Amino acid sequence: MPRYAKSRVLVLFDIDGTLLRRAGPHHREVLEEAVWQVAGVRSSTEGIPVQGMLDGEILRCMLRNAGVLETAPEQMLAIMRKAQALYVRRCPDLREKVCPGAPELLERLSTDGAVVGLVTGNLSRIGWRKMTQAGLRPHFRYGAFAEQAETRAELARLALEEAQRRGWLDVPTVATLIGDHPNDIAAARANGLRSVAVGTGVVPLEELAQHRPDVLIPDLRALKLEQLICAQL
Repeated sequence: MPRYAKSRVLVLFDIDGTLLRRAGPHHREVLEEAVWQVAGVRSSTEGIPVQGMLDGEILRCMLRNAGVLETAPEQMLAIMRKAQALYVRRCPDLREKVCPGAPELLERLSTDGAVVGLVTGNLSRIGWRKMTQAGLRPHFRYGAFAEQAETRAELARLALEEAQRRGWLDVPTVATLIGDHPNDIAAARANGLRSVAVGTGVVPLEELAQHRPDVLIPDLRALKLEQLICAQL
């Protein structure tokens, strides 16, 4: 494990709609195939409002829709493992799916020595594979993923606690969660983090504004580094 200098800046990113958009059907397809291969039932994500949801939550909805009202924890873990294994093999090149401004912002944060991580509804191997295929993986030190909690707020808490536990953060810390969905804003607020809402997902800027994020931007090109590293917005 590499040794890192302490930083007073922590920036956590959602993936889908924030760093990547229109990444293709592969994620949805592997969830569906994993349910079939492990649970033996056919189901789909059709009719499930997957935006802002965690993969585990999506899988539970799919199973309920297929008539499976109770799923043993061991079976759910097996479904998650299968979905991840399938995605790692099938994920295409995603470099053209990177949201505007993301590479430049991540590079500036790295240069500044910020602690940069993921807080995402993706399962871990799916999330890391997306970052690798998008060419963004080197910028991220760690992440909190769908199999670790049941809500996005819990994931944000885990990410904050992990950075503290590893001694990466100095005090006072300026900590921010960047996402494209009201659930990201709520997760930031629940953990005392700044919220940056970006309009590159499916939720319109006008709707995001109603949830009162600390910063509201059309895409990451509009985010100034000073807004992430200064004690006052």
